[in-house]
Amino acid sequence: MKLYTCLLLVFMGITTASAQNIVQGSVTTKETNQPLPATIYIPQLEKGTVATLDGTYEIMNVPTGNYTIVFSYLGYATVSKKIKVSKNTSATEDIQLAESAVEMEEVIISTPFHKLQGDNVMKVERVSVNELLSKGNTTLAEGITNIPGVESISTGTGIGKPVIRGLSSNRVLTYTQGVRLENQQFGDEHGLGINSAGIESVEVIKGPASLLYGSDALGGVLYLNPERFAASGEIKGDIQSTYFSNTLGSSSNGGVQVSGEKIKFLARGGYSTYSDYETGNGERVTNTRFNEKDFKTGVQFQNEKVKSTVRYNYNRSNIGIPETIGEQTTDKELQLPYQEIDNHILSWDNTFFFDNSSLDVKLGYQHNDRREFEDHHHHEEEHEGDHEEEEHENEDHEGEEHEGEEHEHSENEPALHMKLNTINYDVKYNLPQLGNFETIAGVQGLYQTNENFGEELLIPDATTFDIGVFATTHYHLEKIDLQAGLRYDRRTIESDAAGTPSEEGYFAALDRDFNSFNAAIGAKVDIANNLITRLNLASGFRAPNLAELTSNGSHNGANRYEIGNPNLTNEQNLQVDVSLEFANEHFEVFANGFYNTVNDYIFISPTDQMIDGDIVYSYEQSDAKLYGGEFGLHIHPHPLDWLHIESTFETVTGKLNSDEYLPLIPANTLRNTLRVEFNESRIFSKPTAFVRLQNTFDQNNSSTFETDTDGYNLVSLGASNVFKLKMVDLKLQLSVTNLLNEEYTSHLSRLKPDGIFNIGRSINGTVKISL
Repeated sequence: MKLYTCLLLVFMGITTASAQNIVQGSVTTKETNQPLPATIYIPQLEKGTVATLDGTYEIMNVPTGNYTIVFSYLGYATVSKKIKVSKNTSATEDIQLAESAVEMEEVIISTPFHKLQGDNVMKVERVSVNELLSKGNTTLAEGITNIPGVESISTGTGIGKPVIRGLSSNRVLTYTQGVRLENQQFGDEHGLGINSAGIESVEVIKGPASLLYGSDALGGVLYLNPERFAASGEIKGDIQSTYFSNTLGSSSNGGVQVSGEKIKFLARGGYSTYSDYETGNGERVTNTRFNEKDFKTGVQFQNEKVKSTVRYNYNRSNIGIPETIGEQTTDKELQLPYQEIDNHILSWDNTFFFDNSSLDVKLGYQHNDRREFEDHHHHEEEHEGDHEEEEHENEDHEGEEHEGEEHEHSENEPALHMKLNTINYDVKYNLPQLGNFETIAGVQGLYQTNENFGEELLIPDATTFDIGVFATTHYHLEKIDLQAGLRYDRRTIESDAAGTPSEEGYFAALDRDFNSFNAAIGAKVDIANNLITRLNLASGFRAPNLAELTSNGSHNGANRYEIGNPNLTNEQNLQVDVSLEFANEHFEVFANGFYNTVNDYIFISPTDQMIDGDIVYSYEQSDAKLYGGEFGLHIHPHPLDWLHIESTFETVTGKLNSDEYLPLIPANTLRNTLRVEFNESRIFSKPTAFVRLQNTFDQNNSSTFETDTDGYNLVSLGASNVFKLKMVDLKLQLSVTNLLNEEYTSHLSRLKPDGIFNIGRSINGTVKISL
């Protein structure tokens, strides 16, 4: 404790004596005018405080400018207010909060104007990671499937790729630490690659977001918000561990936060390890085991002129690649084949404050080192068995030595070894507010190199350069909010030749340019006090990736030979989104619908050729369309405000213009949840319990080389509570997933063609201690 105190004094002592801009005021209840210890937060500054017991608050060192300030407290409706802070003055904002059983609203960070969910023109889903993982999900990729309209393409429990309204892979961007994640996401066996420890919340933009994020945001954006720094003058620490009975797995992490007035620091480390998962019929799926090490840290400096944040994340993932159900074991040591992946993410986020405007400058560097280990000797025996007799006849002593060296190589060196280095830049200027207009202009892009070091190549060595310029504006009226923007992007891809032109596996050199104009326009209308509607029209684009352009070889994970198409053009789409939302004190209902047309949709299709025993697949293009939506209701009836009845339904259909169905389209799903939240007491804090029934329907709308999938029903339940002890808060959480041990196969499981079921029943327990 003395060490914590000394660190805090050091951070606080760095603050220099100077004139300060201060935001202050009081928070009271609207009904009785009683003081509230509410949370006050300025999202643009990542700065906030908690009101005292008498309801007063004070935020110091606020830069000159215009800001949104958010007031929230559990059981009361969240309120956001615009404030203007002048130089060397104090701004006073007194607020009254009205009682409400609706959950507290949060500020949306993934869209440019930092609005509350209810004020945003674009419909964005936001949910805390704690809430996602409280359902008993093993990984973040699995947890996001609880968000309506979001699913995951899975290979066992260790590999998951996000799917937003039927689009996935390079059509969905993932952002972490404010920079786009680049980790060879084109591959089927390449998962999300982000550990949930140190991630505070997830935001999902469902639909084209190329205006804000450029190429690859054609299908949407998964935006991961890192954990916040502690409030000024605070020291925090916590340690958490979760056990999963199905995989005999555990996931533990611990973190510390120390904050002064101007300098803040945090660090968090975690480790997870899992055995092969067990299906509902009692079989363990061989080599679905995996383990992960993760470390995150950050430092932030802020005064009245600048806010500068440096964050770093190192992640080592060791992931088994399942091929069949073999030896039944609970061993955690990986077997061949498996992946070993190192990911380094360094970000530097700066905001420079001027009198009536600000400049945001983000720089990022990522290094992805991907290694895949395979049993080469075994693989060659399978595919070259026809020539085995001839090879033995010609074998000599030198050949025997070579074979020994090759076997040693397959055990100790990766067959596939790729290093991807990416530099990201993102510069945005927040122009001075002109009347009711808020406007942002910016430039974004990346410089990326891919290098191969293994004997196998999936994609050639290549360099990618990307730049985009854009502007967007928001116009606010009393009942109507309008938003519009325009963007231009240019991407250059150059790859080196590899191999011998007359032999299989040859990669020809490539030099291609892609460019696109995109626009978006949207409106949010307050039809009545409790009824709002949103209408958005947006275009998006995606330049083809290296695999689609250049592939020429066997893809062992997918059991096929892939041939790229160097003549592919941009995918270009246009999507219409309509939403209607009604909410009062005890009832909420929403309906979201979309229609998405994609010109020159890129897809892979089997041919009638065979190479080395594998079917040849080639990349083609055709126009396509996707349509569907999400619907839901939330009932918390008076006077039973502790009772919550929630229901959501999601559906999506995807077709080529030939009327053939698109691959990897999730089945229709209905989720019904009964949740109870009891009142806090002196000892108990946030006691909750839930039971959920998920009905996934038959998926008979399969592509020509997919199989249909039967529907299934999953029951889950759980409970949690935080015990307030003298020096610490103790959180206990218990959940059971797939309670009835159902034997089922998800339509998006890559193990489906082998008849392998998904995970069976799992009992999961979490213990968290917070200082």
